[in-house]
Amino acid sequence: MKLSKFKFEMPADLLAERPTTNRDDSRMMVVNRKEGTIEHRVFSDIIEYFDEGDALVLNDTKVFPARLYGNKEKTGAKIEVFFLRELNSDNLLWDVLVDPARKIRIGNKLYFGDDDLVAEVIDNTTSRGRTLRFLFDGSHEEFRKIIMSLGETPIPKYIQREVEPEDEERYQTVYAKNEGAVAAPTAGLHFSKNLLKRCEILGVNFAPVTLHIGLGTFRPVEVEDLTKHKMDSEEMEITEKTAEIVNNAKRSNKKVIAVGTTSMRAIETSVSTDGFLKPYKGWTNKFIFPQYDFSIADMMITNFHMPESTLLMMTAAFGGYDLIMKAYKEAIKEKYRFYSYGDAMLII
Repeated sequence: MKLSKFKFEMPADLLAERPTTNRDDSRMMVVNRKEGTIEHRVFSDIIEYFDEGDALVLNDTKVFPARLYGNKEKTGAKIEVFFLRELNSDNLLWDVLVDPARKIRIGNKLYFGDDDLVAEVIDNTTSRGRTLRFLFDGSHEEFRKIIMSLGETPIPKYIQREVEPEDEERYQTVYAKNEGAVAAPTAGLHFSKNLLKRCEILGVNFAPVTLHIGLGTFRPVEVEDLTKHKMDSEEMEITEKTAEIVNNAKRSNKKVIAVGTTSMRAIETSVSTDGFLKPYKGWTNKFIFPQYDFSIADMMITNFHMPESTLLMMTAAFGGYDLIMKAYKEAIKEKYRFYSYGDAMLII
């Protein structure tokens, strides 16, 4: 499959700048693979597609306030620092992206807040990537508190507005638990506490996985031959309890529903030869694109993604390339809202 097969023109006014007033009021396109049909619903209707004993796979990663603004020593130039991952908690080493990168060299110091925090650049990793060592005398817990107070919610760059107080709550799922993501698992943003409670009453079982989303998920694919694209590694965990919930659903001929591409990638990373889910703790760089034989999920919930993105490629692999591209044409015609704060697609 070629990169150019995933190109389409998306009108700029369909990019969702803000979430809906209520989480489960988003529109939901239902794509039926067996019938080849497309239906238009509201997300709160999703419960009509669930039955008692089904397993809902939720990515419970929690977004941390990964975007900080500091000043360069001497010049005072304003520098944006985007935290990617902690490399060493004892030495306070972090992998980050800096902007503007051309101003930041090894040996430079950056100051944050009222000089509450100082970091030294100790390595270049990519054109924008740097390794920072934070010079801080307190405990790791105190260091994290300062980061939390100085950082802002890392809403995607394509949202052309300032971060607002509402984003702190809305760019986070209601079931977020394990901190470590720099982007939200956006399909899960549509679930309200009330809707989850209705699922629970129906007898749907929740199967949490953790996959800490990094910026690699959104890195542009730069090769025409998709087999040559390499995904960044992301940390993940599937517990024994979650594997048991999912496998019980499979054995009972109940449905397994993956909430989002990250949940799907997590469960497809750890599959036994007989098609059951195995517990796993480690890293994944799994890249799913057509043609791909899925082992676990019967249904997937996802958002509407960018042209030529790895997220669109996985959606097309699950829903079928022709049907999904037809659905995207329909979404544009019907003015569905795209990207992180946009509308939902349910593939059955």
